[in-house]
Amino acid sequence: MQILTLFVVALVALEHIGIAGLEMFAKPEQQANAFDMPLDFVKDPHAKVALANQGIYNGLLGILILMMILFFTGTTLKIILIMLMLYVIIVAVYGAITASKKIIFLQGLPALVALILVLFFYR
Repeated sequence: MQILTLFVVALVALEHIGIAGLEMFAKPEQQANAFDMPLDFVKDPHAKVALANQGIYNGLLGILILMMILFFTGTTLKIILIMLMLYVIIVAVYGAITASKKIIFLQGLPALVALILVLFFYR
């Protein structure tokens, strides 16, 4: 069950790396569709910079989660993963309140499932 738990946590990490790719490199049409934003807004140079900045955070969060899985074990890893999954959930709730309701399902729900698995099945 521990391997399944780490696999789900890794999927959360890969999701954030994928989101970073969308935020930083996708075409404006794809970004507007993916993030429920008006196309005109996404094409604005200031919005492009803001999305790329947000992409850096998401990408590095994903990489950080993967690095934690690779470099730590036991109780230390469990505490780190609990903190990181809580962080993702909090950010998803904030995003759902301020940006798009679907964020809670697309980012928050996988992190919640991972958190539950870490709490109950990772030793």
